[in-house]
Amino acid sequence: MVPAVTAAVVLAAAVGCAHRPAEPQEQEQPAYSGPAEQLITVTADSPTATTAALTAWDRDGAQWVRRIGPLRAEVGAQGVGPASETATRSPAGIWPLTEAFGIGENNGTRLPYRRVTESDWWVSDVKSRYYNTHFRCAPGTCPFDESAGEDLGAAGPAYDHAVVIDYNRSPVVSGAGSAYFLHVGDGNPTAGCVTLPAGQLDAVMRWLDPARGPVIDIAVKNRMP
Repeated sequence: MVPAVTAAVVLAAAVGCAHRPAEPQEQEQPAYSGPAEQLITVTADSPTATTAALTAWDRDGAQWVRRIGPLRAEVGAQGVGPASETATRSPAGIWPLTEAFGIGENNGTRLPYRRVTESDWWVSDVKSRYYNTHFRCAPGTCPFDESAGEDLGAAGPAYDHAVVIDYNRSPVVSGAGSAYFLHVGDGNPTAGCVTLPAGQLDAVMRWLDPARGPVIDIAVKNRMP
């Protein structure tokens, strides 16, 4: 989902996304205990916060090693929590990261990457059997309500590069929310996506390794286990 707030803002200068030394972190270990070998944590201070701390972690035995971050990320205009087609929240929970796309050339990510044009859509039409999936069709010819969808290639810099967050994809529940991505931000809250400045997003995407089953954990700080 592209940003929900469109008022002009002064963008903060992008901070170089240097990789931290591979040192096990004795404090602030992620709560995640699933099988993934790579983890992105996105932690908001409160359910209504529109910014969050994003950190990329590698599993090293029984511990997690911080590789990137923490970075400031933008999240939904209504914060983090239950997502739906009528809310602008980032979906709380743990979701796989299995594919990427972008208007630009592959930025070095190892995820399966789709170069998109104005004939590439993410379907948000709740009445369509293609709801919350990618579909390719020329504008004006699509078998769904194009006004209830995102023309990925027409979205501008936000979708120069993006990673699909696999929320509501298996199974797909109509109306539960669609088109949640980790993509390029402009400093504004979003309609539910998670965003970073372009250079930082590139570094995170290059770090992701599909062989390690990466997931994203979107949560509120001090949540209950």
